[in-house]
This record gives sequence, structure tokens and C-alpha cells, in this order.
Amino acid sequence: MTARAAHLLRGRRGERLAAFWLRLQGFRILARNWRHPAGEVDILARRGNLLVAVEVKWRASLDAAAESILRQQRHRIANAAAVFLSRQPDAAKLRLRFDAVLLMPGRLPRHVRDAWRP
Repeated sequence: MTARAAHLLRGRRGERLAAFWLRLQGFRILARNWRHPAGEVDILARRGNLLVAVEVKWRASLDAAAESILRQQRHRIANAAAVFLSRQPDAAKLRLRFDAVLLMPGRLPRHVRDAWRP
């Protein structure tokens, strides 16, 4: 297996774990790896009137995972989430929040609520 294939496999595994973690917290997963020319969102989840766009990062440490969400990436996630929200029939009642689920080997996921604001 190439390094790229291993990286993609770890990313998919991390996103599955993050989606499971969010479901345990009462979120309903609406989409995973939602793509649009404006950007991509790893997970879009809903709980009540809250729509959460979640970026999932898996690194050797939680600090490294948090630091790897760069400004340009946050901007693309915000754009894609706005497009997704605009396509929802009940969008007027939804509040959009940006979260991160940080992963590292041997630790439980860390869900960072309101990780950034566009």
C-alpha cells in the first residue's frame, strides 16, 4: 500500500469514527464528504435547529490536528456549508456552526464545538 492510500484509508476511518461519535451525542448525520465547487465538508450533522459542519483531522497529537485546519480550508468549508444550507427546504430555521473532531492514535475523539467562525 502506498503512503497516499494509507493516508486516505486513515482519513476514511477517522471520518467513520467521528460520525459515530457525533451520533452518540444526538446528531443525525446528513452527509459525509459533501463536495461542491465551493469546497468540501467532511461531515454535515443536525441536532434540532443546529446544522454543524465538521472538519475531521487525525494527526499524531491533538494539538497538531487542531493546528492543521488552516484559514483557507476553513473558508472553503464555510462556503460549501453555506451552499448545502441554501439547498435545505427548512434552512430558515437552522443555525450553522463549525466544529472539529480531532483524532489521534490511542485517544478518544475530541469534539471542539464552535471551532471557528467565518
